[in-house]
Amino acid sequence: LGQPRIWMSMSRDGLLPPVFSRIHPKFKTPSFSTILTGFLVGVPALFMNLQEVVDLCSVGTLFAFVLVCGGILRLQNAPGKPESRFKTPYINGKWILPVLFVVTVIGFTQLYEGGITGFFTIDDNAPAGWAGIRDKIPYILFAIVFLVLTILTFIRNYSLIPTLGFLSCSYLLCESGATNWERFILWLFIGLLVYFLYGYRNSKIRKRLEAAGNRD
Repeated sequence: LGQPRIWMSMSRDGLLPPVFSRIHPKFKTPSFSTILTGFLVGVPALFMNLQEVVDLCSVGTLFAFVLVCGGILRLQNAPGKPESRFKTPYINGKWILPVLFVVTVIGFTQLYEGGITGFFTIDDNAPAGWAGIRDKIPYILFAIVFLVLTILTFIRNYSLIPTLGFLSCSYLLCESGATNWERFILWLFIGLLVYFLYGYRNSKIRKRLEAAGNRD
């Protein structure tokens, strides 16, 4: 339900054509964005498996949460960051996250059958080639992200709340399965294509920064 208004906001920022922010004169809603959402989201949902639709929605929403948490971490120590009326309470994760990482590794080795060695071993009954390892790749990537974020949190004193949000949403993304990830990456590629072909050149924020740079 919120997708038409997301497109409307992106259009007002110059990331999408102006037609996406067109408001219906009677209902005062983003008419074009609402109709397009119905075609792109509603119509395919009629012909897809319900579980696939739910999984794709979950992947997109979780990825948005990951971006929000990552943005908070990125702006935490950024010079000249804009003031906001809402601020996330700061809890230093310098020592908490490394302890959580160690506990997670110990718990994984104890609870997972075969431990770390078993995880990286391909079962004899598993399909050969790519099909045998594709479902484990998201978890391997999560482990790498967890380790890197733990190191960065120790060095840069990242706030604990957005860090835990980033990790929890990232883990839930791993649970979505490789098939949903492949579909999501395809959809993400389409979005990046739109951004670099249109949004990057027409971004109002970019134009303001360029204008400020020219004045200096």
